[in-house]
Amino acid sequence: MASGADVTLGALLLTEYERLKDEQRSRIAFRDNLVYAMLASAAAVLAAALRSDFEAGFLLLLPPVAILLGWTHLINDQKISAIGQYIRDTLAPRLAAAAGAGDEVFGWESAHRGDARRVWRKRMQLAADLIAFVLTPAAAILTFLLSGPLNAMLVVVVVLEAAVTAVLGVQIVLYADLAC
Repeated sequence: MASGADVTLGALLLTEYERLKDEQRSRIAFRDNLVYAMLASAAAVLAAALRSDFEAGFLLLLPPVAILLGWTHLINDQKISAIGQYIRDTLAPRLAAAAGAGDEVFGWESAHRGDARRVWRKRMQLAADLIAFVLTPAAAILTFLLSGPLNAMLVVVVVLEAAVTAVLGVQIVLYADLAC
């Protein structure tokens, strides 16, 4: 192990970069798997409802699952973006200065954001996120409401689930990062 005198600012910044990229990769993999978990959850709830001669009450299980998975997806997505922004805006300039480099370091961190189709892809991702985590539970709620008689307790549950699902939808849109 090197002594404290052997550690340079550049080496520390490179180590920080490597750790941040490791965290970013881990969060990306976890975030992307949440979509598959949502699809599996929706299929499981639908299968349970169909196996029970379409007991619509099973559909009320989907919104809480979607909310938990969607919120976790949103938070991980936000942290992934925050890491990228920190690398672009703080870490890269500090490393360039420490290295005496006039050029930008970690150019890919900025270059990929300049793709002409980035905004379109981000909009499509926003649509996919809204379908998976908002439209799917909203459809379950609507199907439940249209399935037959309701009691007061179930109406309260439905209203709460719909409200929290709507809040999640708003947050997904607000954090969509559609800027170039």
